[in-house]
Amino acid sequence: MHRTPVFLSVIFFVANIACVQNVHAADAITRRDGFLIIWNSISRPTEKTREKPYIDVQEGDSGFAEITYAKSRGILNDENIRFRPDEPLSVSDALLLLFRTRNIERLLKDGGNDFMELPNAPDTPALAAKYALDADPEAPSLTHEELLTLMRNLDSKLHSELHEVSLYSEKFHGKGTAFGETFDMNALTAAHRTFPQNTLVRVTNTENGKSVVVRINDRGPFVQGRDMDLSLAAFLQIADRSVGKIQATFERLGDINLVNQCLDDRFQRRITKDVILKPGIPHTFALGSTLKLASDESFVVRDIVYPDGGNLGMQTWMTDGETFEFTPSVVGLYHFFVGTKIGRMREMRMEVTECGR
Repeated sequence: MHRTPVFLSVIFFVANIACVQNVHAADAITRRDGFLIIWNSISRPTEKTREKPYIDVQEGDSGFAEITYAKSRGILNDENIRFRPDEPLSVSDALLLLFRTRNIERLLKDGGNDFMELPNAPDTPALAAKYALDADPEAPSLTHEELLTLMRNLDSKLHSELHEVSLYSEKFHGKGTAFGETFDMNALTAAHRTFPQNTLVRVTNTENGKSVVVRINDRGPFVQGRDMDLSLAAFLQIADRSVGKIQATFERLGDINLVNQCLDDRFQRRITKDVILKPGIPHTFALGSTLKLASDESFVVRDIVYPDGGNLGMQTWMTDGETFEFTPSVVGLYHFFVGTKIGRMREMRMEVTECGR
């Protein structure tokens, strides 16, 4: 029986490996294209920066604005003078980009988190293990589909990750935030350690399934194990005030200026000079969320007219300490007719949309 010499078998084996590697290399996604896919997935705007650009990605080149801005924010390494845009994106670099764009905090040796810094290259193996990502950090390249799969896997893990969320102290009402805004406990906002300013996040209470979309406008909380502070208005949307803190999941929706308007900080609050709703009726509201209204004075929800003209005719009175709740069932314009015990009445309108879903 004819036998292939051993040395020829080795040659054929090596040749097959080289062939597979060449095919994979031909399909490998470049650093530029891979970065842009990852960047665009977080719906974050670029801003003007004085950052010195990479010498191989100049103004007019594809991705110049995004790459230069990411360099200025520490998402891309700024100690290098070259970006190497046309080289294959390695798995380790893809992981680092994903962890940084998702604002995942560094893991410390004692099991805690570094509140102030995004991950560095040596942190990627531990973070990949934490989120059980099936990726070889030593692989020199990956394909477009492999990158998308990696992104989907990580985002799925982050979406189901539990976080401790607390109520932002009312004593900060009217004071400045880390981004120079004035904190309004009646607006749907939140503090987070690393999410960029104006990021929209859907926060879901795992105990009751209720959700609220908030805008990040402050830094904090800086307490080990706690991940977000919600304003009073936001917290009341998904939990009772007496609870103080809850377990929740986060869904990062993107920057408020780049995604559909999923929340509105403009509230219609005043029925009369002395009867003011808390937080009030927003101009826009997300379908599936629950509107909650309270006041220090008695008020009545006399009527709610649905987008199709249907009339509830509620005549529901609320006294001090009571909360009125309403969950819209369809998209469109709702008309609320609210009044006081002395007969004053006001019409307030709220547009319900499917934004952020």
